[in-house]
Amino acid sequence: MSPALVKVLLLYNAFLITLCNASNATSASDLTSTAEPSTTEASNGPIPQPTGPWLSPEYKWFFQYPLPIPPQKQLKLTYHPGSASSAVIDYYEIEVEKCQKQIYPDRAPTEYVGYDGQVPGPKFVMQRGREAVVRFTNNGPFNISTHVHGQYNRAPFDGWAADYAAPGQYKDYYYPNSQNARSIWYHDHTEYTTGEHAYRGLAGGYIITDPQEQSLGLPKDVHDIALALSAKRYNEDASLNYDTNNSVGVWGDVIQVNEQPWPYLNVEPRKYRLRLLNGAVSRTFDVSLAIDHGSRPGTGKDIQFNVIASDGGLLSHPVQTNHLGLSMGERYEIIVDFAGHAGQNITMRNARGLGENIDYAATDLVMRFCVGGAVSDNTNNGELPAQLRSIPPPPNIDQPAKNFTFERIDGEWLINGVGFADIEHRVLAKPKRGTDELWVLKNGNGNGTHPVHIHLVDFQVLSRTGGRNTVFPWEAAGMKDVVWLGGGETVTVVARYAPWDGVYMFHCHNLVHEDHDMLAVFNVTQLAKWGYDNSTIFIDPMQPEFRPKNIDPADYEVDAIMRKLAWFYSTDAYNHGNAGGVSSALAAYSARVQLRRKSLAMVMSQMLLRRFSNEHGAICLHSSSSNTCTATPIGSQKWVAE
Repeated sequence: MSPALVKVLLLYNAFLITLCNASNATSASDLTSTAEPSTTEASNGPIPQPTGPWLSPEYKWFFQYPLPIPPQKQLKLTYHPGSASSAVIDYYEIEVEKCQKQIYPDRAPTEYVGYDGQVPGPKFVMQRGREAVVRFTNNGPFNISTHVHGQYNRAPFDGWAADYAAPGQYKDYYYPNSQNARSIWYHDHTEYTTGEHAYRGLAGGYIITDPQEQSLGLPKDVHDIALALSAKRYNEDASLNYDTNNSVGVWGDVIQVNEQPWPYLNVEPRKYRLRLLNGAVSRTFDVSLAIDHGSRPGTGKDIQFNVIASDGGLLSHPVQTNHLGLSMGERYEIIVDFAGHAGQNITMRNARGLGENIDYAATDLVMRFCVGGAVSDNTNNGELPAQLRSIPPPPNIDQPAKNFTFERIDGEWLINGVGFADIEHRVLAKPKRGTDELWVLKNGNGNGTHPVHIHLVDFQVLSRTGGRNTVFPWEAAGMKDVVWLGGGETVTVVARYAPWDGVYMFHCHNLVHEDHDMLAVFNVTQLAKWGYDNSTIFIDPMQPEFRPKNIDPADYEVDAIMRKLAWFYSTDAYNHGNAGGVSSALAAYSARVQLRRKSLAMVMSQMLLRRFSNEHGAICLHSSSSNTCTATPIGSQKWVAE
């Protein structure tokens, strides 16, 4: 393509975007009406839906401000152990501090608390197999404990709720980055205040990438966009309002993406990879994409898209759909092809009437995509592979399931009647390391939503009964670490409790519920033989040598940091960069256990049959062809063959 032609196409593209932006001045009166109900497009045609009032000051600048793109965090140092084959450790520093963001153009800036003084926090992009230490320094106004949600960290680095750094302290978190490629995130996890801290800005993106994912030709760079959805409420002075509605939830009436209310994004008519995170405290989403038509955004034809990844990374295959549900903490990645929509506006909408969500004036709108007129770069714009990766089928479990009921009792949100404050009883499960377990999760309270997050593991969703009564295709095709437990529902999941032993949390990811007190504990017990011998104790999340420390400028000198990284390396927390080897050893162990159980079951069956034979002399063998029963001695060749 000649430079002149490229210039013409870019000018045409800019012209269409200008037209798109000119149409972005959508007022609140265009979006809602106090005289007539608004209309939301549904699969069977327009359905009138009531519009609620504004809780916050009315927002009038729909689709007028661009989507913020968080910067990628840059590493500060790298520790090389000496041997060329040894794993390196990358070192980063994050500072928690107050910051301001202009939410309402006609009011004062809103005060937030952000990682590196920005919201959302900077994005980490980690290469699989490169370990990292991230120092979180607390110069903010409250205690912090940081959880990288979706990574299998050792217990002292997992963001244990009681392991918090007070203002004036720092903590070094040691991460393996050893799992398959996935979109995860980091957020505050301080006991009883997680919800408010995340609401006020303590959240950011964290991506692990690997060669297998990179080989698929998925959209990348500027065509790979993270979208963190949230919902907030503001006071008249534009300060944040955190009203938990009697500890039930914070739904918010201002929908934000990457902390910008109702933004727009200029895109080209080609494929994009969108990494969706529901980072809201209590609001669930069911998003769709529709062409703008008439005065109401997104009332035209729905656009199909492909779901390619969930919490635990790539699905086994793309799942095509025209809508996607996300409860709090869930992540999904979708491929949207804007080809054929040059010059059009595409609105991401949110369904009304989801569970206990309260619908307000414009909570059915999320953001707008303004499609330009030309493609400047066709890199990674080809067809999606039919298969994305291999995911083993769920294991056969012959052990009884463990049952957990999530419900409100006497004003507190509890799991099996227990909360995090009940220190003596909060350990509700003790799975053996490397073993597979079925967990049955039951919603015990009406139509309330409990997104259940299990730390350490990826799990598979096997069944959902009651409520929506189905496992959705995008849930079934991949691995999860959060499952949407809706009103009246019971969900069964299976997970391998590996690769580490230690004490970990599981909880409701409606963060208001978590803080009041729907958070419990499981203790993965150590096996005598599991293929990796580590004498360092990482079982206790409050292990003293890993606890937060007071800020000392000397600790931030390069020599001090390198000594600290050398000490981390000496602990061998992650098998020196080969955490995958631990998982493989545990998988082999689990297979051997299952084989032994099957062999034992066969032996027991034979013993019972022989005992029956000794007492009765024969057993009855049924013939499917003649529908007859033949008395056959136990030891005969016919019995052995059948």
